[in-house]
Amino acid sequence: MNQEVARTQHTPTERAFTVLLSPTRRGARLARLLTTAHLGAWGLPSESAAHIVAELAANATVHGRVKGRDFQLCLTVRGGTLRIEVTDTRGDSVPPGPGAVKPPGDDAETGRGLLIVEALADHWGIVPGPVPRKTVWAEIDLVR
Repeated sequence: MNQEVARTQHTPTERAFTVLLSPTRRGARLARLLTTAHLGAWGLPSESAAHIVAELAANATVHGRVKGRDFQLCLTVRGGTLRIEVTDTRGDSVPPGPGAVKPPGDDAETGRGLLIVEALADHWGIVPGPVPRKTVWAEIDLVR
């Protein structure tokens, strides 16, 4: 059975998980694996969330990387909504927000991450600060 079809029919209890990870490919992979593990332990679908975390963590490692500074992953379930936040230390490097992300050229090998986030999330956005940080967040409605 597809996990995305079998969404929770009741309001999940409030839960939270936060971790600091190195801004490397290994850190981005670990962010995705930890997301899948925690959502599974909480009895929640993880497929869309894992894709969103993979894209946001990859962006944090490529565009938000500062040597010696980690990025933060935060998962919060509250009121039937899963909120995913990825915070990096490059507040000066802010991506385009919702509705402003343009598709890359046909031959481009990069530039699709936020389009994937936009397609999978019910809501998403960017919160600047505190300096030198920025947070890119996405929300998935768990109750339909």
